[in-house]
Amino acid sequence: MSEKTYKYIYGPVPSWRLGSSLGIDPLSLNEKVCTFDCAYCQIRKTNLLTDERDVFVRVSDIVKEIDSLPRLKIDYMTFSGTGEPTLAKNLGQMIKALKKIRNEKIAVLTNSSLMYRKDVQEDLFAADFVVAKLDAATQNVFELVNQPIRTIKIDIIIKAIKDFKSCYHGKLALQIMFVAENKKSAKEIAEIAREIKPEEVQLNTPLRPCRVKPVTKAEMNGIKEDFIGLNVVSVYDVKKKTVRPISSSDTLKRRGKV
Repeated sequence: MSEKTYKYIYGPVPSWRLGSSLGIDPLSLNEKVCTFDCAYCQIRKTNLLTDERDVFVRVSDIVKEIDSLPRLKIDYMTFSGTGEPTLAKNLGQMIKALKKIRNEKIAVLTNSSLMYRKDVQEDLFAADFVVAKLDAATQNVFELVNQPIRTIKIDIIIKAIKDFKSCYHGKLALQIMFVAENKKSAKEIAEIAREIKPEEVQLNTPLRPCRVKPVTKAEMNGIKEDFIGLNVVSVYDVKKKTVRPISSSDTLKRRGKV
């Protein structure tokens, strides 16, 4: 019997941050669309580097596919996938529509690049859990690690996350991906994290196949020392749940090796 394929959803995946997570891709294109071209991305290089929001998938199509799912035990429905999810200008509508038909909490994994926009903030307010990326404290390191579109500046991102946190009633986590280019910035990033006051700080490094090497467990333990006083979780310290994806091919396309 052939495995059923899905156009917009993938997983569930064993997320060290979210437990059993059903992925929802609000972009769902064959090419990767993002505001960044991070060297550590496990999907592939960015085909379309843009900061223009658009409608990529109709809300009704997402709802229809979610309704067709077999019975699943999951912790979160998580917006992520083939690029930056906040590029979908109907993201907030999707979140609200799913809350009407499902009981699971909804998370959004964002690279934070568009959080300065009021319309993006309004969309993210609808989520229960926002995981916001912050890989740098300076523009130079930001460009080395994240390779953003030219219009995006790290100072604007930092201010946007602070502003968002002051108004958000859900759970906010900062996710920091450490690689060789930014591991020496840990203290600076930690100081910014203390100013933001997130509920959680997620220290990550690329353990799935990609173009760069991860920092070692020993290096990560040293980095953790810079974040004393914050609620820190590390990719090296959390045991993943065992879950079986409903479609292995769709999951591999959007997430890389599980």
